[in-house]
Amino acid sequence: MTASAEQPLLAIDAVGKRFGGVIALDDVSFSVGAHSVVGLIGPNGSGKTTLLNVINGVFAADHGEVRLSGIRIDRKRSCELAATGLTRTFQAARVFRTLAVRQNLFIPLLHQSALDRTAASARANELLELVGLTKHAESIASEISGGQQRLLEFARALVSRPRLVLMDEPFAGVHPQIKTLLVRCIRDSVAREGTSFIIVSHEVPDLVAMSDFMVCLVEGRTAATGSPATVIQNERVIEGYLGRA
Repeated sequence: MTASAEQPLLAIDAVGKRFGGVIALDDVSFSVGAHSVVGLIGPNGSGKTTLLNVINGVFAADHGEVRLSGIRIDRKRSCELAATGLTRTFQAARVFRTLAVRQNLFIPLLHQSALDRTAASARANELLELVGLTKHAESIASEISGGQQRLLEFARALVSRPRLVLMDEPFAGVHPQIKTLLVRCIRDSVAREGTSFIIVSHEVPDLVAMSDFMVCLVEGRTAATGSPATVIQNERVIEGYLGRA
């Protein structure tokens, strides 16, 4: 658990998930503080995406609890969680390909009963500038590059001013310039809006550089938690994931 006296933004307590005879998550516990970036690492098949799916309501945990600001959310459906301040991006960017880039940013706001169109438009413009897509605002989403679609998905995740964003392999397969921009946007969101992030990535050096706290899963279990420097030097992490130089 993070070493904070304050109530964590997100608390994951002894979460377990099984698929038939396969144990995907085995009593995973850690917490996420406000205004922070948590890096989630581990080998393929270690349960990282499964954990995001449990937090995000895609899967129900077999046991354990997930609490956001002290309120239990592990029994909520994915469609309910945006209203609690939790959003997500995916390994393959999910955008509404037949809609314009700007229109994509309005989708998360459609559930609001009293949508302020002026404020929504201002928010969209702000985020398009943040991710460098202003000149593509009226382009159809399918016409921009894969890296730009990832930036668009990120901007859409921020449009409702969430407290926590889950990101699954955001740097995979993107151009280094896109990655650099995305890292800057994440840091900017933490600094300016107080957004927290859980980021799954195999780009360990990038996560070490940007994370406040790090978690390593190996075979569905928590191998280590703590500062990035502590985690990557942990013997269980070296043996189970990083290997020796």
